[in-house]
Amino acid sequence: MNSAARTAPWPAGTATAVGSMPGTDPVEAARTVLGELPDLPHLPELPARGLGADLIGRAAGLLVSMPFESVPSGYRLTGRPGADHRRAVDLHHRDLDGLDQALQEAGHRPPLLKVQVAGPWTLAAGLELPRGHRVLTDQGALRDLTESLLEGLRDHLGELRSRTGADLVVQFDEPTLPAVLRGSLPTPSGYGTVSAVSEPDAVRLLHEVVETTREVTGAPVFAHCCARRPPVRLFAEAGVDVVSFDAASLDGADTAFWDELGETWDGGTRLALGLVPGTPPTGPLDLRSAAAPALAVADRLGFARPRLADLLVPATACGLAGATRDWARTALTLVRDLGRAFVEPPESWGG
Repeated sequence: MNSAARTAPWPAGTATAVGSMPGTDPVEAARTVLGELPDLPHLPELPARGLGADLIGRAAGLLVSMPFESVPSGYRLTGRPGADHRRAVDLHHRDLDGLDQALQEAGHRPPLLKVQVAGPWTLAAGLELPRGHRVLTDQGALRDLTESLLEGLRDHLGELRSRTGADLVVQFDEPTLPAVLRGSLPTPSGYGTVSAVSEPDAVRLLHEVVETTREVTGAPVFAHCCARRPPVRLFAEAGVDVVSFDAASLDGADTAFWDELGETWDGGTRLALGLVPGTPPTGPLDLRSAAAPALAVADRLGFARPRLADLLVPATACGLAGATRDWARTALTLVRDLGRAFVEPPESWGG
């Protein structure tokens, strides 16, 4: 078990969200997050702003000495910074300024703040080399990209810490990692696929990134994957302290996935379980129905339900970029209430 995982720096019953929010106003988004998630708020992401505000563009904007440009297929590394690169950097500073303003209005500063960034495999899959191939196809480029990401992330965290005074928790988003492991990403021609990365290689690189980040922050490291079957065991082997995924992944899961989940949880890795959908559900969603997947996990894996408050962080299922503003606020309120309910469960939940 990771030492950082044994004692989390947040109180029992803490809730959080994956990261993205609707709209284009960083001040409004930060106000909502700070108001609804007092124990573990996050720096909001606003992909509706377009180029440079999406998952890959935001992470690429943090890279040191590796400028990029927009191309029809996505983002490509280039020789010198241009308008696309400068736009991503500018959006980054607007996010920090928006958080500053919201904190000043709130009149208090949270002890913890979560920051999200594309993980190394998702970033290497989403960025192209100048000749058009994905960065992950070139070992030297992959190494350079990882070092640049870590350097840029260290600078980003330093600026956030100086602005907020908060301790920082980093979440690496790896939605593309399962495709990297399967070898299902298309080549530039579209007629072939990129060779699969072996699990040991994937663990090795991710472990380096996680360990370096933990040394910088002194706090647990999250990894989020919204794939149907997130690589839970791989994240744990890489040293991730909190694995974040959508509770819908449990629907129809086979015994192997449940065993993987049980071994990971039993080994001390916490779960950030996505219990509230990113868009409004078709029917009513009360506290009990939202909590049901978490209660089912505890029951099936043999954990006493009262331990959920310490072992699990309720979260949104994925980002809230596609939600209305009203639903985004409702979703954050609901995950917050779920966290509190895990500390003091209603009698109707049973034991």
